[in-house]
Amino acid sequence: MQLVLASGSPRRKELLALLGVDFEVCTSEFPEHPVIGWSPLEQAKRFAREKARCVAQVRLQDFILGSDTVIELDGQLLGKPLDLVDARTMLGRLAGRCHHVHTAVAVCCPELGIDRVEAAITHVTMKVDVEDAYSLYVASQEPLGKAGAYAIQGLGGELVERIEGDYTTVVGLPLKLVAGLLQSVGYPIP
Repeated sequence: MQLVLASGSPRRKELLALLGVDFEVCTSEFPEHPVIGWSPLEQAKRFAREKARCVAQVRLQDFILGSDTVIELDGQLLGKPLDLVDARTMLGRLAGRCHHVHTAVAVCCPELGIDRVEAAITHVTMKVDVEDAYSLYVASQEPLGKAGAYAIQGLGGELVERIEGDYTTVVGLPLKLVAGLLQSVGYPIP
């Protein structure tokens, strides 16, 4: 039985490699469309689970690991920006404030009847927008494709005042949670 990461994210691939496990990558084609009325945490869990299940349909004997990260501000989901204008708007809402980063991780193996999902949360406080740092960041185009329009492990880290919780949750794959989840379903972690 092989461990399969259901994500094309280079950051998730790098993080999972830190656990010292052998794995393959098989990108999930699950379309991320939020469900009206669901909390950001519920959305993240649903997306992670469905990403894993999508890959599990063709990898029935393997352990499939899916993950999703969402940003919650004032109880609302901030997903990936549609464009640079949307990215600037999101960052403007986050500037000088604390928000929650939810990263859900799912593991499934159809042959063994495994289908579990758990989530981690980290609180992130952003710096106040001084000297138009947020607009300069948007100009780098890094915010595109990033939940909440920033990447803490990239240039976006300069916009962060502090974090309370696990840094890897914000990057997109909470390693302590992943290790515990895999061990709980019988997958060996070195």
